[in-house]
Amino acid sequence: MSNAYDPNNIFARILRGELPCTKVYEDDDTIAFMDIMPQSDGHTLVVTKEPAAEIFDLSEAAAGAAIRTTQRVARAVRAAFSPDGISIGQFNGAAAGQTVPHVHFHIVPRYADRALRGHGTDIQDPAVLAEHAGRIIAALREA
Repeated sequence: MSNAYDPNNIFARILRGELPCTKVYEDDDTIAFMDIMPQSDGHTLVVTKEPAAEIFDLSEAAAGAAIRTTQRVARAVRAAFSPDGISIGQFNGAAAGQTVPHVHFHIVPRYADRALRGHGTDIQDPAVLAEHAGRIIAALREA
């Protein structure tokens, strides 16, 4: 059973321009920005603009748009950071690890010789996030 959508969740507030983000991409249906508590350098979030707490509540059109943006941004993250692999995650419900009740996808660069940092523990320096965002934006322009 899906959770009720909270229009005051942090991502809804970012979408309304009430809170800042380090944006790397935006279109009519989605926005992508740097995770402020990244598990790995380049950890990026893709957020649907359609208000839905879980993927089960998302329209087919919004789900398709989210996947297209996730693929596009993940390619740019791969080009910008040259990781050994990339994890793409999407969680539904607190028991699954969802911390913001708004549909979003995590793009997490992975390296064979580096462990992931804990999620939700340390806020990254905004200057570092801006530098990482610049690398991803440059890769998106080259794509």
